[in-house]
Amino acid sequence: ILIAKNPFTGASISSNPYPETDKTNLRDAEAKLGVPFDFKQSTKAEFNFFFGPNYFYTFNQYKDLALTELIPLGWGIFGWINRYAVIPVFKFLEGFIGNYGIIILILTILIKLILFPFTYKSYMSTAKMKVLKPQIDEINNKIPKEKAMERQQATMALYKKAGVNPLGGCLPRLLQMPILFAMFRFFPASIELRQEAFLWADDLSSYDSIFSLPFNIPFYGSHVSLFCLLMSIVNIIYTRMNSEMTQSSNQMPGMKTMMYMMPVMFLFFFNSYASGLSYYYFISTVITIGQTIIIRRFVDEDAILMQIKANQKKPVKKSKFALRLEEMARQQQQMKKK
Repeated sequence: ILIAKNPFTGASISSNPYPETDKTNLRDAEAKLGVPFDFKQSTKAEFNFFFGPNYFYTFNQYKDLALTELIPLGWGIFGWINRYAVIPVFKFLEGFIGNYGIIILILTILIKLILFPFTYKSYMSTAKMKVLKPQIDEINNKIPKEKAMERQQATMALYKKAGVNPLGGCLPRLLQMPILFAMFRFFPASIELRQEAFLWADDLSSYDSIFSLPFNIPFYGSHVSLFCLLMSIVNIIYTRMNSEMTQSSNQMPGMKTMMYMMPVMFLFFFNSYASGLSYYYFISTVITIGQTIIIRRFVDEDAILMQIKANQKKPVKKSKFALRLEEMARQQQQMKKK
């Protein structure tokens, strides 16, 4: 890092990779910096150099220079999660465990335990939607497709009377997304994983190639990453489980195909990414599948249906917003009569 006491007047920076056939050099980097200088008088330009790894806690010692911002941990909430949660836990585990593959495993287990209440709530919401399938089918049979708005209103009225939120399964997953994106930025940016081996992966900060292809596949590459392959397989299995649970709801045409397209896209996208990240997603999905199987064994869908039927017998309590809308509609009708 080159640090100037006075700001540079401008900069031109370029970085170009060498061909893959070059086994010695990686990139050709060049920087041209403009320094303010007055030739009419004796002027001195002062600089400081920093040579070292982009280690978060080393950079954090120079708070006035904000060097930690040079580590791409993500913007906004993603960066906060990495700075104040993931990195401190990772450093704490480093004090006891020397194998970074085991550290990632423990970190994943801790994250999944924290997120378990959201996973449980998401499953319960999906289970409620599943037991409502016969009543939804009855509505669809009574109201033709041509009256889409009427059918949608009847379905939403059923959800409200049964006390079921159709977005209940989506909201918990949305709450988990910041952590997933934070981990997406954490692994490639962590100097701790550089040259650290685990199982067949020689470097957790790079892809774990187990087989080199004699040709290049667009958007995929010329190698096969095993952790990425395993991650895609377990994602397909998890997608299949979710598809069985959500088949009761009115899915949009082509939605089921899109659900299976995502794991295939992950296979292409993550094949050349850090193996530590693919390993984390693989373990995380396996744990989620295990949690879903355990929850499924302890959740009684008949009891859920009985509770829904009990909710349907209760009078629906209208919200203040709904009451205001009804009052406005009533006033409009009275104005029309006058």
